Amino acid sequence: MSGLFGVVEKKNCSRTLFYGTDYQSHLGTQKAGLAVFNHRIDRAIHNIATSQFKSKFIEEVSLMKGKLGIGVISDSEPQPIIISSSFGTFALASAGFLANKNALAKEIMKFGGSFSELSGGEINASEVAGKIIAQKENLVAGIKALFEKMKGSLCLLILTKEGIYAARDKFGRTILSVAKKDKSLAVSSETCAFPNLGYEKIKELSPGEIVLLTKNGQLLEKEKGHLPEKICAFLWIYTGYPASSYNNLSVEAVREHCGANLAKKDKLKADFVTGIPDSGIAHAIGYARASGIPYRRALVKYTPGYGRSYTPPSQETRDLVARMKLIPIKEIVEGKKIIICDDSIVRGTQLKNQAIEKLWQGGAKEIHVRIACPPLMFPCPYLLATRTKKELAARRAVKNTCKNPKTIKIGKFLDEKSSYYQKMVEYVRQELGVTSLKYQSVEMMIKAIGLPKERLCLFCWLGQKLSSNSF
Repeated sequence: MSGLFGVVEKKNCSRTLFYGTDYQSHLGTQKAGLAVFNHRIDRAIHNIATSQFKSKFIEEVSLMKGKLGIGVISDSEPQPIIISSSFGTFALASAGFLANKNALAKEIMKFGGSFSELSGGEINASEVAGKIIAQKENLVAGIKALFEKMKGSLCLLILTKEGIYAARDKFGRTILSVAKKDKSLAVSSETCAFPNLGYEKIKELSPGEIVLLTKNGQLLEKEKGHLPEKICAFLWIYTGYPASSYNNLSVEAVREHCGANLAKKDKLKADFVTGIPDSGIAHAIGYARASGIPYRRALVKYTPGYGRSYTPPSQETRDLVARMKLIPIKEIVEGKKIIICDDSIVRGTQLKNQAIEKLWQGGAKEIHVRIACPPLMFPCPYLLATRTKKELAARRAVKNTCKNPKTIKIGKFLDEKSSYYQKMVEYVRQELGVTSLKYQSVEMMIKAIGLPKERLCLFCWLGQKLSSNSF
């Protein structure tokens, strides 16, 4: 995950850029960067793995001056990168996953190209993207060439002397939205960045669309987009911020719909419903409203010190954050039958460590887990999320419930009415150590989101071609 923010203002934009970029902080935990144009491009990049964005960039607010600026919160690589080309110097920031980065880099190096922006010994994906763009006669031609060559999913912000180019991934896996305030324009991965800065959303880019936010505050279409899109359904379930919306569909409202769907399938009698902070809370509120069972906070998040436990790169760090950030309230938990709602089970260790064990230790009588999306079955090939099947709790369950899992078609485990599915869920339940476990179905998740199935990317749950996917 990564988040992008760009702004064009009549006067100095650095303050708006600072706060707008900070509103992307839930999308990345490793690196952050700002770039401003004022006769030249000034750039600042900091490591945010051990401290928040605001504390690292507060000095840049006064030092960086200009009317045009872009910012990025990244899950891995230092950005923005600066590229010199035949059509001028530009700064580029990207969000997504360049799956064939190494192959594209080798192609560039065959013709004498080199790379300087290394991160952990790895070539920087944004630099690869910038070098491909720079090979063409102008930025628009370069972006189109990149989109044709690349595999994965990538949204771009490019800062030039004429303005900010914004390009949405050609498949539309993630979103870029444009907002306006007087003669100023802003573009953001997350719409939650706009209201407190006085901006009002005016447009979502279509897949493959390229626009220019000019230095004079005009919005120019440089390349038409297209439909259908394949937007990541996980944006609503987990990734997105509750105050954001995509396709004018509120993240918070969708999560409440998911919780209500889970309640409709249940006949549980419990003392209260609780949600895993933060992304599980709206799912739990929806469940509570639909079931009539009260909502209570059995676990509270210590927000000053810890971010999302899903995003840190190492399992050790994820486990540490999961263990430390949530604090149980024993007086609420003791002797109670509890329904826990959460967005998903990815690896399973975090839910067990950060919530379930703490609730048992707090004296819970029963713990019933309800998950707002189906079992995650396939690593994501489009965004920086899970990379291998071995990471996934559901895949671990498949492997351990079949005598010879390599001969089993994975489709058998996707049908919630099948015995294969039931055995898989039961294995995960036992691994978690809870009284009961249920997932929302794909069909009900789609209904909760409110878009047609063909407009959603459901790869994490269904894979590319269901009939040909074996274990």
